[in-house]
Order: sequence, then C-alpha cells, then structure tokens
Amino acid sequence: MNRATRVGWIVKQTWARRTCSHPALSGLSQAHLGELLEELAPPWEAARESALHDQRGGPRRRSVGAGRKPKLVFVDRLLVTLVYLRHGLPHAVIAELYGVDRSTLSAAIRQVRPLLAARGFAVPDRPGLRLKTLEDVFAYAEAEGVELRLDGAETQVRRPLAGRLGRRVFVSGKRRQNTIKTTTFSDGQGRMLLSGVVRPGRMHDQTAVRSEGIAEQFRRRPTVKAPVDSGYLGLAKEFPGQVTVPPSKPKGDACDGDKYAWREMRRRQSSDRICVEHTNAELRQWAPLRRFTGRREMYAETHLAIAGLISDRAARRPTRRRASTEIVLVRQDAY
Repeated sequence: MNRATRVGWIVKQTWARRTCSHPALSGLSQAHLGELLEELAPPWEAARESALHDQRGGPRRRSVGAGRKPKLVFVDRLLVTLVYLRHGLPHAVIAELYGVDRSTLSAAIRQVRPLLAARGFAVPDRPGLRLKTLEDVFAYAEAEGVELRLDGAETQVRRPLAGRLGRRVFVSGKRRQNTIKTTTFSDGQGRMLLSGVVRPGRMHDQTAVRSEGIAEQFRRRPTVKAPVDSGYLGLAKEFPGQVTVPPSKPKGDACDGDKYAWREMRRRQSSDRICVEHTNAELRQWAPLRRFTGRREMYAETHLAIAGLISDRAARRPTRRRASTEIVLVRQDAY
C-alpha cells in the first residue's frame, strides 16, 4: 500500500468512525459509548492476548507494537457491532463504510458481541452493580423492596428447513409464526432488570415459569410481589399473596356496582403493570429483536447484548417517588 492509498484509507476510517459513533447509528449517547469503551477494552485485550498466546504456543517474541497492524482497532470493532445490533444491516454494507472485507467485520462482531452479552443488567441507583441471573433479580427485589413486573415477548425468526427435527416447537400458537420467546423483568417504573429466559415460541409463558425456575424463586422469597397478566394465572393461584392477575369478570346477572368495581380493579391492575409492556417496546426499537434473520442459536447472545445496553439507559432515569393512595370501591346496589 503506497502512501497516498494509505492516507485515503485512514481518512475513510476516520469518517466511518465519526459516522458510526453518532447516536442515530450506534443507539448510544457519546457519554454512554465512552463508558462502554472503558469497560470492555481491558477484557477484549486480555482475550486477544490469550488467543495469540495459544496461537504462538508461548509468550510473544517481538516487542509490543511490532508486526502487522489490525485493520480495525477495538473502538471500531465496538462501533460496527453496535450499528449491526441497532439496525441489523448486512455485514457487507457496514464493511464498505470502513473499506474492509466482510469477513473482517464478521469476525469483529463475533468477538465483541459475547462481551456485551456477558455484562448483565444495570441496577437503578446502584452504579457498578449488575444483575445476571434470576436469583440476582429476586434477591435485589427482596432486599430493596421492589415490586417486580414480568411479561413475555416474542421475536419472529427464520423458519427451519423442512424435515428438520424440532421444527414445530418454534411455531407460536398466538402469532402463527416461527418465534422465540423471552421473559422481561422490570421495576415499577419500567426500568429493565432482566430480559432472557429464552425458549421456543410454542412454549407457553406458564410452562416457562415452571421450567426456568421463576416459580421456585417466588417460593424461596415470599416477600417478593409481582402484578402479571392473565397468562400467569396458574402462578397467581400458587402464590396468591405474591402474584396478582386481572380480576375475573362478574357474571352477566351481576349488579351494576359489581361490574363497575370489576372495571375499576382491572383498570388499576393494568395501569400498574403496563410499564413492563413499555420495557418490551424498548427492545423492539432494535432491528434484530423485531425480526431476527440470523441463526437461531445466536439469538440468546444477541438478545442479552441488546437488553444490557437498554438497561444501562433505563437505569439512568431518576426514581420517581409516588405517594401511596388507596381507592375504596363501594358496592352500589341497583335501585
């Protein structure tokens, strides 16, 4: 590469870096991006040195900085991964911005995405503390007196090949499409605490509660409470003092007072848990979680990487203190 060609390539990379770091493309503010670089650069460098050590079969023989320079430094690898996660652009399109081969960009995404997925979920008002498992979430809710909200979400995925074993397990009975389901946990203000519990689309939310250990966590921590939708009716029957579902509709011959009380209780319960629906809507702002076109085996890692970034932004929202008010519903008998 002659001098003029190299200068042009450096200029192109500088322009690409400035473009991809814009919040409209990366999905992160400049401050958030800087914190992410500071957090992920050391583990990436350690993993790179470990891989080179295994490849060489021993310690390095040349001084630091010698040898062939990488085409993409870590900041560029992080930026292209964020752009891909945000917009789901083909690898060849993003590679053209940097003037590198598609395989170079694909390798960069494969290296950075696991680091993002392993970060966990930020905790409101607790800088430096991150939640990674269901046990962490329920322990945090019990210690801080947080009332959890949980709800399922579905993402459309590619249809498996004909004749492949387990093909039908991804067909959602609700959406009539091939989907993957996840469960989202948030606090009372819609700030994400965990999003995962990945399972095929055919599995019902209630089945996931049994298979992934959510019911066991409620059993271990009896002070944790959660308003849920009617899909978790079995969970509410097992833990009546902890899990609440929308009230049952009164019979047709019920008086007007009972019908009014039912509508008001249902409205209040829906208003109390609608924040987790807004949390799921934040996931849909990222293209791969609207329709995932990659291999289904990579969905869990992609979901965790995106959800962790969303939790960072949500944890920065200030805590709103609401005055506790109670509404007493008086039965009104018909005249």
